[in-house]
Amino acid sequence: MAASLTLSSDMRKSKLIINDYPKLKIFWNIRYFQFFFILILLGISWIVREQWLSSPSVPAEKIPLPQYSDSDFYLSTENQQTVESPIHPIPQLKALSAELTAKINLGQQLFQDVRLSGSQKISCMSCHILTLGGHDPRGISIGTNGSRLKRNSPTVLNAAFNFRQFWDGRSHNLAEQAGQPLLNPDEMGGNREQIITQLSADPAMVEAFSIYPQGIQLKTIQDAISLYERTLITPDNPFDRYLKGDNSAISNTARRGYTLFRDFGCISCHQGRNVGGNLFQKIGVYAENEQQLKLLHDDQGRFEVTGNPVDHLVFKVPSLRNVALTAPYFHDGSRATLEEAVSDMGALQLGRKLNEEQINQLVAFLNTLSADLSAIH
Repeated sequence: MAASLTLSSDMRKSKLIINDYPKLKIFWNIRYFQFFFILILLGISWIVREQWLSSPSVPAEKIPLPQYSDSDFYLSTENQQTVESPIHPIPQLKALSAELTAKINLGQQLFQDVRLSGSQKISCMSCHILTLGGHDPRGISIGTNGSRLKRNSPTVLNAAFNFRQFWDGRSHNLAEQAGQPLLNPDEMGGNREQIITQLSADPAMVEAFSIYPQGIQLKTIQDAISLYERTLITPDNPFDRYLKGDNSAISNTARRGYTLFRDFGCISCHQGRNVGGNLFQKIGVYAENEQQLKLLHDDQGRFEVTGNPVDHLVFKVPSLRNVALTAPYFHDGSRATLEEAVSDMGALQLGRKLNEEQINQLVAFLNTLSADLSAIH
């Protein structure tokens, strides 16, 4: 009887093993598949690693330049403005990083370096004199070959807050703008290879450019100059102090001038941080013909960039920051005084004939947009 029970138990075990065999087979097949799959992945990883190690490194000149935002440069002006206005205060510079400071210092040197010009006689500062408002008081600048250029050099002060650069807006940012005069044969007339060769022969410049992994290249020259230009701002002028709640910062005459500026519609084009510089507009909206514009020479404005007929005589609206310091006026320097410019703008852009009192009040307001330039360098 005991033998019979033992035999019966062994048979049941054998039956269980036989019945579980397909499951065991599937289990081990999965295990083998996972093992070989891992081996394949390891093999692919090793191949990719070897190819990466054996491939040449990215050339220095192709390394992209870091991009800096306004928050890297400027303190926030949030909650500082107490007077409601479409015009906003210019922010203060913040404490800058060591890397950014080194690039800015390099940009300052390059801004004054005549080696960037073909004649070796002019620099960026030749047409953007910082102590005189960041523009060229000659009205029309003189190029490297001694020829008169077509337009009045816009101020470089606060140019960081413009939405485009140049009167015709052909450059979208300061770095792009910085390179164009260097190579323009009518402006600085520089040669890319000559500029790089000369700077590379100067040990001090080579050391200064070591802040860039890319070394001395046109794009690093442009970058350094543009970063320096982003520091050329003029906060803490009287009107900004007024916007922040200091009623004593501007005179009653200037306050009446601001009221006219707002009520006449000047502020529709001249607003924002830069009191302009953030849109395009046709000059002579109310002019019956081009002769009424009294321009010094033919200039088609933005049409020369786009070829679009609607851009005929369209220019970037200039910033009015420090405008009292940047005579003569208009894109061609055709207006000698601020009073003349205000009077003609009233007629050409607003269809208004301003009287002497209104002009004086508007000029008093515009004077409050000027800052102390002694700290600009």
